[in-house]
Amino acid sequence: MNGQEVDQSMAMPTWKTYLYQLQLKAPRPKRVACQRDLPNRPPQYGKEFHGFISREETDSLLQEGDGCYLVRESQRAPGAYTLAIRFDKQTKNYKLYHDGKHYVGEKRFDTVHDLVADGLITFYLESRAADYIAALSSQSNYAESPYMVYSGKKKRRNAKTKDSSLPSDRTDGTNGTNYIVQPDQITEEENVEELLNVQDFEKTHVFKVHNFKGLHWCDFCANFMWGIIAQGVKCQDCGFQAHKKCSEQVPNDCMPDMKYIKRIFGADLTTLVKAQNTLIPIVVEKCVKEIESRGIEIEGLYRVAGFHDDVEAIRIAFDKDGESVDISETRYEDINTITSVLKLYFRSLPIPLISFDAYPRIMEAVKLDSISDEERKSLIKEGFSLLPPAHYQTLKYLLSHLARVIEKRHSNMMNPENLAIVFAPTLMRCPELDPMASLMAAKFEHKAMDIILEHQKELLKL
Repeated sequence: MNGQEVDQSMAMPTWKTYLYQLQLKAPRPKRVACQRDLPNRPPQYGKEFHGFISREETDSLLQEGDGCYLVRESQRAPGAYTLAIRFDKQTKNYKLYHDGKHYVGEKRFDTVHDLVADGLITFYLESRAADYIAALSSQSNYAESPYMVYSGKKKRRNAKTKDSSLPSDRTDGTNGTNYIVQPDQITEEENVEELLNVQDFEKTHVFKVHNFKGLHWCDFCANFMWGIIAQGVKCQDCGFQAHKKCSEQVPNDCMPDMKYIKRIFGADLTTLVKAQNTLIPIVVEKCVKEIESRGIEIEGLYRVAGFHDDVEAIRIAFDKDGESVDISETRYEDINTITSVLKLYFRSLPIPLISFDAYPRIMEAVKLDSISDEERKSLIKEGFSLLPPAHYQTLKYLLSHLARVIEKRHSNMMNPENLAIVFAPTLMRCPELDPMASLMAAKFEHKAMDIILEHQKELLKL
C-alpha cells in the first residue's frame, strides 16, 4: 500500500451482481402470433390474441419453449382475457387487465410484451434464488451499506464546511451563505455543536415506487434491482433507492438533498434544514434579519399585508434559489412585503411549526381553568418537548425575534396580544378536518400564543 493506511470508512461497498447475472439468463419473451383472421380482436391486443381457445390448445401453441406467450379470451367469462406464459415446461395463466396499461398485478406496462419480459425475469429469479432473495434485507449489514457510506461522507463534508465557515467576527452572525442564529442567542461553541447536529435530526424516507432506467443496485443490501419497471422504491427527498422489502428495514436517517427538493415553500421543515444543512431555514433567517435591520419599529408590523405580486415574486425566487434571493430595501421598499413572505412560509408548512403532536398538550394547557399558571406553563413545556428538533429550533429563533418586536411595541403597536392574533393561525393548526372544530379552537390557539409570547424565555429557555 506504499506505506499508506487505507481509510476503511471511506471505501465504497462491493455491489453484488449475483441477481444481475441471473436476470441475464432469464428466458426472453416470444409472442405466439395467431394465424387466423379475427374480426373482433380487442384494440389493445395485436397478433398475440387468439380469441376463444381452450387450455389444451393453448398448451399446444406454447410448446415451442420457455418465454412463449399468447392472450386468449376466457371461455368461462366472455369479455375477460387470460395471459398464458410458458415457463419451466409449464403453462401459467393469469387474468389480464387493461386500463390504458396492461397488468396482472400491481405493475402496469405499455405493452403485453414488456409485461411478459418482466414476469419471466421474476419467475426465473424466484425459481433459482428464492432463499437468497428472502434473506436480502435480513442479512444486510446496514452500517456498511452504500447509503451509510455516502451519508458518512456527506456528514463529514458538511461538518468541515460549517466549521471552516463560522465567522470570526460575530457582529452580525453572517458569513456568505452560512446562516446561523443571532449571536446574542447562542455562543460560538454551542453554535458549532448544533450545526453539526443538524444532520442527525431524525427524518423518515419518503419512498415511492420508481421505474429505474438502466441497471440499478439497492442502497440497502447492495444487490441488483431486477425487472424492467417498478424494480423498487426511491426516496423523494434524498434519492435512496432500494428493493421494496429492503425499504421496510431502513431507519429514519434520510439525508435530504436540495436537488430533490422541488420547492422551499410547502416543503417539510426537517427535510429542508437537513438539505440546506442549516439550523434555521434560510428563508426564515433572511426575512428576520431584513425586518430587524430596517423595519422593526414600523407601526402595524406583521399586521399590515404586503403587496401580493411582490410576495409571490419572492416566494418563486426562494423556491428557485433560496441562497441568492435579494429582499433588500433597494429591491422591495415595503417591509410589509417581507413580513408577509415570512408568514406565508409558516402557513405553507405541511406540518405546522407547532406540530400536530405538540398541539393537543398546548390546547389542554389553555382549556383547563382549574390549573395554576405554573401548571399551565408546565403543560406547554411538555408540548414543546414533543416538537421535532428542526421545529423547536426554528420556533426558538422566531420567538426570539418576536420578543425584540415586542420590545419596540411603543413604536410598532405590536404587543403580545396583537402578535398572537397574527401568529396563532400562522404557527398552529387544528388537526381535525371539521371546519367547526377549527373555528372553536381558534380562541384557544390565540390564548396559547399570547401565553407563549408573554413567557417565551421560561418556556423555551431563551
